[in-house]
Amino acid sequence: MTGLKDFNVEDLIPAEDAIVTMSGDGYIKRLPPNTFKQQKRGGKGLIGSELGEEDVVGHFLRANTHDNILFFTASGKVYQTKVYEIPAGSRTAKGKAIHNFLEVPPQEKINAIITYSSERNKIPGFLVMVTEKGVIKKTALEEFQNVRRSGIIAINLKKGDYLKWVKLSSGKDELILTTSLGQAIRFKEGEVRAMGRTASGVKGIGLKKDDAVSAFDVINPAKVSDYNVLAIMWNGFAKMTPLKEYKIQGRGGKGILTAKVTDKTGKLVAAHIISGEEGELLAMSVKGQILRTELKSIRSTGRAAQGVRIMRLKPGDKIAGTVCL
Repeated sequence: MTGLKDFNVEDLIPAEDAIVTMSGDGYIKRLPPNTFKQQKRGGKGLIGSELGEEDVVGHFLRANTHDNILFFTASGKVYQTKVYEIPAGSRTAKGKAIHNFLEVPPQEKINAIITYSSERNKIPGFLVMVTEKGVIKKTALEEFQNVRRSGIIAINLKKGDYLKWVKLSSGKDELILTTSLGQAIRFKEGEVRAMGRTASGVKGIGLKKDDAVSAFDVINPAKVSDYNVLAIMWNGFAKMTPLKEYKIQGRGGKGILTAKVTDKTGKLVAAHIISGEEGELLAMSVKGQILRTELKSIRSTGRAAQGVRIMRLKPGDKIAGTVCL
C-alpha cells in the first residue's frame, strides 16, 4: 500500500476552536466555545466545574485543536502536547489529571499555558516570561520546538520566585505588567534582550514589600490608540481604561497606578489588553462559578477608579481566572 507513510493522525482531526480549562490541582479539559451562554454584568454566573472543595480553576484559554500547547511550571520547566490530545469534557465535568498524559511530576504546579499554531514555527517570534517577583525574560520560540516528554528548562529562577506568565511576542512589541496592589508599568520589548533557555532574566518592575505581579500582557504598538486596559479585582469588580493613559516608562521602574485597590474590590487578580475585537469577558470564580458578559457593559474610567461590579460572589469566593473572547 502506498501513501501510508505520509498518513498523519492529525489529518483526521477537524481544526476547530476550543476552550481549555485547567484547575489549580491539574485537572484539564477541552470544551467547545459555545458551552457558556451570555449573562448580564453583575449576574451570579453558571456552575462551571465539579471540582473538589480544595481545588480552584486556574487556567482558561482559547485555542485551535491543531495548535501546539506548552505548559510552564512554577519551577521554570516546560512540557508540550497538542490541543486535540487534551480530553474533551462537559462544562460540569472535573476533567482529567494532567499528570496522566504528560510527564509532569505530581509536585509540579502548572502556572502558565500558551498555544501557538504549528505553522508559526516558520515565523520568527519569542516567548516572554514573567515571574511573581517581577523578573522578565525573552527567549526565541524556536528554542521550544522540540520539547521532550519529560520537559525542558524554560527559565532559571532565584530561590523563592516562581514563573507565573508566558506570552508570545514579535520582538517589536510593548509589554505591560500589573501588580496585585494596583500598579502597572508599560515599556518597550526592545528593553528585554533575547536570552537562552537556561538564563534567569532581568528586572521588569520594582515591587513594594507586600506586592507581587498579578498580570502581564503584550501590546502591538501600531494599535495603541485602539487599546484599553481591562483590570479585574478579586471581589468581582472590573474597570476599563484607555491604554494611552499609561505612558511608556523604563523597564525596572515602580510603575503608575492602574486601579484603586480597596477592601471592597479586593486585590487586582487579572488584567487584559482589549483591542476592540474581543466582545465578551468570561470570568471564573475559585468555587467554579462562570460569568459571560459583554465587554461594552464595563464602562471606561480613569486609572485611579475602582470600577464596577461584574460578578456577585458568594461569601469566601473570589475571581480566579478570566478570558476575553
